[in-house]
Amino acid sequence: MRKIFVISSSIALVIALALSLFVSYWWWVLTAIVITLTILGYYDMVQKSHSIMRTFPVVGRLRYWMEDIRPKIYQYFVESDTDGRPISRIDRSSIYQRAKLQTDTMPFGTQLDVYAEGYEWIMHSIAPKDFNTLDVSPRLLIGNKDCKQPYSASIFNVSAMSYGSLSSNAIEALNGGAKIDNFAHNTGEGGISSYHLKHKGDLIWQIGTGYFGCRNEDGTFSAELFAEKAKFESVKMIELKISQGAKPGHGGILPASKNTPEIAAIRHVQAGTVVASPPFHSAFDTPKGMVLFLKHLRDLSGGKPVGFKLCIGRKSEFIAICKAMIALDIYPDFITVDGAEGGTGAAPQEFSNYVGVPLLDGLAFVDNMLNGMDIRQHIKLIASGKVLSGFHIVRAIALGADACNSARAMMMALGCIQALLCNTNKCPTGVATQDPSLVVGLDVNDKKYRVANYHRSMLRTFAELMGACGIDHYKKLTRSHIYRRVFQNEMRSFEEIYPSLSKGCLLRGEIPEKYVDDFEHAHIESWG
Repeated sequence: MRKIFVISSSIALVIALALSLFVSYWWWVLTAIVITLTILGYYDMVQKSHSIMRTFPVVGRLRYWMEDIRPKIYQYFVESDTDGRPISRIDRSSIYQRAKLQTDTMPFGTQLDVYAEGYEWIMHSIAPKDFNTLDVSPRLLIGNKDCKQPYSASIFNVSAMSYGSLSSNAIEALNGGAKIDNFAHNTGEGGISSYHLKHKGDLIWQIGTGYFGCRNEDGTFSAELFAEKAKFESVKMIELKISQGAKPGHGGILPASKNTPEIAAIRHVQAGTVVASPPFHSAFDTPKGMVLFLKHLRDLSGGKPVGFKLCIGRKSEFIAICKAMIALDIYPDFITVDGAEGGTGAAPQEFSNYVGVPLLDGLAFVDNMLNGMDIRQHIKLIASGKVLSGFHIVRAIALGADACNSARAMMMALGCIQALLCNTNKCPTGVATQDPSLVVGLDVNDKKYRVANYHRSMLRTFAELMGACGIDHYKKLTRSHIYRRVFQNEMRSFEEIYPSLSKGCLLRGEIPEKYVDDFEHAHIESWG
């Protein structure tokens, strides 16, 4: 191919020059093009980084162009409505329609294969309730015996997304939407910015391993800075991030291109550098130490609800945390269970694909442990991990959740098109970028109403599903309401798949065989 290029480019150059010199000066345009391509081709042949370009000068560059446009062609022309990863076109369209208050009904029946393994559904009642008489904005009170400032929360809130990962306009719109429809906005581990405070929406301040916004110069936790910000009126709850579903065991990553001077000042880090959070907390190193640190945070905040977020990994470690709670008689006000299917702006593919327990399995386990150890009454459970529809809320609550958080669905309510460029600073919709020329495309005043619309529509749909089940309150949902096809001709309820544990059974020594080893290895003075 290299020889062909040398010969053909030489001939083309001779012909173009002849035409330019002897026929018409207009042919100089063609000559310039031929010269440019010839120079480009010879450069391709001498460079050593790309084998395809070195072997196939000029033509080899088409590979990289086609590789770049492949995801776009697939998304718009190839994938079906039920394809699309991580979120299908059906779910994306539903989110857009609800955010824009457009028709969100579906014609001609389901496109899902209802006989495929894994298909799930809710068991309706022959005597449904009139959903118009049900509470379409259900709330729950978060705060146990040690909490001095309980918080009345919506059962559907914005999951953790940091300023830095998201743009200033995106943060403003999310918080503005939270203010309009009275739900909570999790700050993510990147700290509290002016954009979180501008619209006065309720905040859940997340504290990660980097202690951004409340850290000393050496990266350790600063009690003084935490106490100062935890008492902001907008901060309603504090969430200690232990791990994230999309990359458990791995710290958060903020690319250098997104680390602007403003973001660096908020996080107390150096601007223009890659900000990688540590994979572990330096403020404690045992289950007992973690529970005591949660108490410390509650005390510093003036008694606001304090909890922690984790993706379940080693079961013995969560059991150890529960044992420490009982030993100290100190309980978090809430636990957020994140699933391995959760989203992120950036993570190594091995962590996103192969680390962590998926949401449903993790949620059922946590609810069982809390019930079995008779401490469930102290703690509210929040489910996070690909919660996109009213059915997803029903499913999570049936498994034991009290409320749900969603991140990617809220991004789509802002206008995210799943371009999968979150880690490049080139998000075309202005949601996940710090490029001013892209951020300007996201209009805060328009998008905050879309976020509020989506939240309101989700809760309305949730109420309709409860009515279909014949129940009048979401706490009456049980694992027996949800079924899954496990084989082509067999279906099982979630109660059969994830058997519930009776209250206090683990304290009585009635430990299921599959958990015996985990209990033996659960120690409050050490992990693992």
